[in-house]
Amino acid sequence: MSSIAWKGSSGRILLFRRPFHEYSLRGRVMLSQMPLSVTAGITAFLILAFFPETLLNPLFISFLLSQAVILILCLAVPWHRLPYPSFLVIPLLDLVSICLGREGGQDSLTGLSLMAVFPVIWLCASGLFPKAAVAISFFGPLAIIWVPLFLRGAVSGQDLARSFLLPVMMLGIGVTVSVMTLSMVRQQRDLEEKDSQLRVVLTGSKRQERLLNTVLDTVHLGVLAVDAEGHDILMNRKQRKHHQLASPPTIEDPNESQLLVFAADRTTLVPTDQRPVRRAVLGEEFTDYLVWLGAGAEQRAISTSARPMTDQDGNFAGSVIVFGDVTELVNALAAKDDFVSNVSHEFRTPLTSILGYVELLLDDDDDLTDSQRGPLEIIRRNSERLLTLVSDLLSSRNGQLLVTPEAVNVAELVRTSVTAALPRAAESGIHLRADAPDRLEAHIDAARISQVLDNLVSNAIKYSPDGGDVVVSLRSEGGHMVCSVSDTGMGMSQQDQEEVFAKFFRAAAVRNSTIPGVGLGLSISKAIVEAHGGRVSLRSEVGKGTTFTFAVPVQN
Repeated sequence: MSSIAWKGSSGRILLFRRPFHEYSLRGRVMLSQMPLSVTAGITAFLILAFFPETLLNPLFISFLLSQAVILILCLAVPWHRLPYPSFLVIPLLDLVSICLGREGGQDSLTGLSLMAVFPVIWLCASGLFPKAAVAISFFGPLAIIWVPLFLRGAVSGQDLARSFLLPVMMLGIGVTVSVMTLSMVRQQRDLEEKDSQLRVVLTGSKRQERLLNTVLDTVHLGVLAVDAEGHDILMNRKQRKHHQLASPPTIEDPNESQLLVFAADRTTLVPTDQRPVRRAVLGEEFTDYLVWLGAGAEQRAISTSARPMTDQDGNFAGSVIVFGDVTELVNALAAKDDFVSNVSHEFRTPLTSILGYVELLLDDDDDLTDSQRGPLEIIRRNSERLLTLVSDLLSSRNGQLLVTPEAVNVAELVRTSVTAALPRAAESGIHLRADAPDRLEAHIDAARISQVLDNLVSNAIKYSPDGGDVVVSLRSEGGHMVCSVSDTGMGMSQQDQEEVFAKFFRAAAVRNSTIPGVGLGLSISKAIVEAHGGRVSLRSEVGKGTTFTFAVPVQN
């Protein structure tokens, strides 16, 4: 029973304003007795109106009084303090009361025995003692009819059979109600069990949600999760600050295309389809994609990374984007580059002067002896090398490392580089050899690629202090000229491999050794290869050696 209502002139009025099971035990007993009490009241009214002589029958008066007493008991007895099934005495008393009413008023009103349906339903719907309730649903109505017959003494088979149909009907109603009640009780237990399980899961889910929100609000990274349609699912506190920073002051709730997201130059707005969130919504996966958020003095450099999410069927379900503020790092790198640039500029002027004067001295062939010319040649060669290094640093800093491609036999460059390094390899106990075809032509800057080869071969020899093998191989592959320099030397850890192309980087094992170097060769080599439209990669294992491979297009 959930609620009972009727509609009058004033509109809908609720009699029971809450579900039946939410009432107190006394309230439920009262409500269960109410149908029979109302029926008894209607019966009394009919008798008073049409059969007043029946009111002189003491049995009928006993029926009415007993119904009034039973109703008072329902209201007055503190059922919650008594054993729980004790309230079932009420429907049993109802059966006795109905027996009195039938015997005292059956000559006036027919069908008084049918009021037994109310206590029968009550007993069977209680769900308590179901077998006894079903038995009472038959024997109770049967007793209402047969007991008076036996008390009068005149009993015939016809009398007994004439009234037997009513108990059978009540039995059917009792069985039906009992079965339905037991089924509902089982369903209620199942629902309560599932509700309990759901509450446990919900509690755990809320606890996990609180933990996740606490963790996300603690980290110094902005985290944004979006669904496949681009709608925000989750945004932590740091990311809300990033979003506020990128929002134009004149727009209260900007969309992605209206946010102030700038490229590396800090002035060019990034196209909408190239912005981190849009790329993530399109299913892209990327790492360390740098953008600038905001404008003016508050502008911040943000490194973004994205990873897609999939559903249980493997379909794209959204992405998680991480935003890290790297403004201080970017500014520090810019300051370092500016320092290198300034120092390189300062070096260039005296180096140019030194080379100029050395050239003048060397041009005076008549006045120079062999002992004087040798040191001057060394000064010129090292000054030129240093000037080239300074120029490369400046070009790399400005992103202007220029190459002049022309048709070149790269195999010859490889052999020349290997030949030049043979004396040093022999001194270090290293077997150096070239594995190249007779001819492999490519459009490259010969001087620049020679510089890359010399760098890689020099490093291979330098970082093989215990001897071993160094092989320089050359091949053509997929429209590219591919060159590899392999050694069996010290090798590098995974962490060192990730930073090896950074300017001024030297591995920890090398810094603690006597191996010379400043950590610029690989950075410059990478810039040269990329200026040709190529790429550089490496494969290394500590204690087993390293292989550097670079590939550039044959036609540039």
